[in-house]
Amino acid sequence: MRALRSAAAVTAAVAATLTAVSGCAQKSDAAADDAQDGAVHVTATDDGCAVSKKEFPAGHLRLAVKNKGTKVTEVYVYAPGDRIVTERENIGPGTGADIVAEIAPGTYEIACKPGMKGSGIRQKVTATGKSTAPARDPKLDKAVAAYRAYVQEQADRTLPEARKFADAVKAGDIEAAKKAYAVSRTGWERTEPVAESFGDIDPKVDVRADGLEDGQQWTGWHKLEQSLWEKKEITADDKKLADRLITDLEDWRKRVGKAEITPTSMANGAKELLDEVATGKVTGEEERYSHTDLSDFQANVEGAQKAYELLKPVAAERRPELTKELDKQFAAIRALLDRHRDSGSPDGFAAYDTVGKDERKELSDGVNALAEPLSKLAAAVATAK
Repeated sequence: MRALRSAAAVTAAVAATLTAVSGCAQKSDAAADDAQDGAVHVTATDDGCAVSKKEFPAGHLRLAVKNKGTKVTEVYVYAPGDRIVTERENIGPGTGADIVAEIAPGTYEIACKPGMKGSGIRQKVTATGKSTAPARDPKLDKAVAAYRAYVQEQADRTLPEARKFADAVKAGDIEAAKKAYAVSRTGWERTEPVAESFGDIDPKVDVRADGLEDGQQWTGWHKLEQSLWEKKEITADDKKLADRLITDLEDWRKRVGKAEITPTSMANGAKELLDEVATGKVTGEEERYSHTDLSDFQANVEGAQKAYELLKPVAAERRPELTKELDKQFAAIRALLDRHRDSGSPDGFAAYDTVGKDERKELSDGVNALAEPLSKLAAAVATAK
């Protein structure tokens, strides 16, 4: 062994030590927090995802997330096969989020995604023993069954509308395809968190150009949206993509009824739909070519409200002040959306590029006002009063 190391090696060693010390400090802090509140603490940074416990009892899991990085992040819990158990998007630098989920015994991965891109920085965790969740209120079982029927109904109703869109694309009829585009997405947008839970469907049918992974072919609605509105042409490849869209949506329809749905996943899904509005619709990024963002916005809110309404009988018993606030905020956001209706538009709303800066700010504020109480719904249905 050499007695002296190169300057570079020393620098690297010091950096590694500092990283280790920093990591230990994070774990120590997280462990202390852990002991205080029983949650599993996740500390997200720009290049790390420290988890305070790698092993915890199955049942109701609460993740207390802190974003100590400089980028907006999102946190996922993945079951094997990258099936999404729960997620929370749009966690800003210096902020945190509580995520409540029902976790069955087994192995999982917790992922932080700095910049909300890529497969994430992952930590393997294990839920041990038998589920410790208390016996479920029968009213919640009823809510889950009703919501499962709702998502299946939305998928069933989407296919005919999507076929009208695909047929118009294959016929080379740009104007007919434009009219069918937004309407074909409504059922999907109402129930997107359930579709996303499978992991492989959303990237094929609803990815935007800036969401593509390395080597991923761009397929789905938004690729065709670009052709129709920006390129103003329908190519032979677009016609093939229209067929592929229908194939992928048929796969979704067959699988959606088998999705794992729990009361907490319904509540988390409702919040995820509001996150979708905040990160894609209010900004105008989701429908950047067609400017049909308000149609998606409406569908996201409708889907979130459906999940909430089904859970409301239990939530109202346990957290009456929360349901009172949610009723108020859902009414407010629907009223805001109503101001932008346009009966002459194929999707019933004004084009988003005609919505002014102040009006967009008003919509954004309305989404934020609803998202805050909605983030508490999962905890309300997970634990008895």
